[in-house]
Amino acid sequence: MSEINKVVLAYSGGLDTSVIAKWLAETYGCEVVTFTADLGQGGEVEPARAKAQAMGIKEIYIEDLREEFVRDFVYPMFRANALYEGEYLLGTSIARPLIAKRLVEIAAETGADAISHGATGKGNDQVRFELGAYALAPGIEVIAPWREWDLNSREKLLAYCAQHDIAVEKKRGTKSPYSMDANLLHISYEGDILEDPAAEPEEAMWLWSVSPEAAPDTPTYIELDYVKGDITAIDGVAMSPATVLETLNKVGGENGIGRADIVENRYVGMKSRGCYETPGGTIMLKGHRAIESLTMDRELAHLKDDLMPRYASLVYNGYWFSPERLALQALIDESQQYVNGRVRLKLYKGNVIVVGRESADSLFDESIATFEDDDGAYDQKDAAGFIKLNALRLRIAARKGRV
Repeated sequence: MSEINKVVLAYSGGLDTSVIAKWLAETYGCEVVTFTADLGQGGEVEPARAKAQAMGIKEIYIEDLREEFVRDFVYPMFRANALYEGEYLLGTSIARPLIAKRLVEIAAETGADAISHGATGKGNDQVRFELGAYALAPGIEVIAPWREWDLNSREKLLAYCAQHDIAVEKKRGTKSPYSMDANLLHISYEGDILEDPAAEPEEAMWLWSVSPEAAPDTPTYIELDYVKGDITAIDGVAMSPATVLETLNKVGGENGIGRADIVENRYVGMKSRGCYETPGGTIMLKGHRAIESLTMDRELAHLKDDLMPRYASLVYNGYWFSPERLALQALIDESQQYVNGRVRLKLYKGNVIVVGRESADSLFDESIATFEDDDGAYDQKDAAGFIKLNALRLRIAARKGRV
């Protein structure tokens, strides 16, 4: 076992990470620094400070990273229109590189030898945390207790708490049976009945959105202003990135938008069923594609679409700081130079419907696109030669009997 004097722990204040904080100190004989990130997950993060202090933690970091999260991680990802396996908006995936970044920065600030996290050995998050950390601090030591200890059940964790006088919060009511992760972009649900892919999620599970059936009978209209691919205002009101996402989450959730039930392929090799609520992100994706459709060159747009699945996989698998993602991001950001303007959307019972778009940088030319007389702007006779040239290889193949 490596000589560890100080370790920075990604700390939520919950059962698992509270046990980890004590286990690290006991197992490695080291000082523990806790880091709690506010990424807009809801609820208070300050109670984590009291819990850490009660365990004798001296260095406690609690940081509001909501604006950095949306500005530097969510917005760049949405410029790419990223969807993993055609459905997942990458809400958990995109939060991990920011946490990894701050873990290694705090380790440098405090003189720590290692970082630690509470991700299990079956999931994607261990990969995301550690790839991010090694990319930024190649010599950092990483401790993943779930890959080392034998405390592999809730009963064993509670027994450990009782043995070491670790306070366990007693919540009123029934504890959620689901494993959940939340931030400003989404909330995810795994476990319990969701482990059966054939079982329909219970309506009571969803926390951020009403069901489409229960959504208002009157549609909600919103207007999104874009500058270089990023939303800067809603209904003419300028907003910061985090406020944009908060606002879209609220209006989207009220209209039953953003629910997804997915069986996905984890990077570690297994299939996993999860449910997600991403109301704001669902609206953002629809709006962004609408403004791109008006302002972006055809071949550039198609190139982006070709590259998007690769980009999404890089984010999902934890390669945010990789040279290939950075190179793709440079291309994507360059493509957004003229993605400016306004999109009008109708939100209705789970649907996001584009009803208008306008831009000073529009490539749409009504004088050419019209079905009416175009005053010679487009000579329809030219289409015959265009078609014959493109059909040449098909005609040759047909004459050879290859069709």
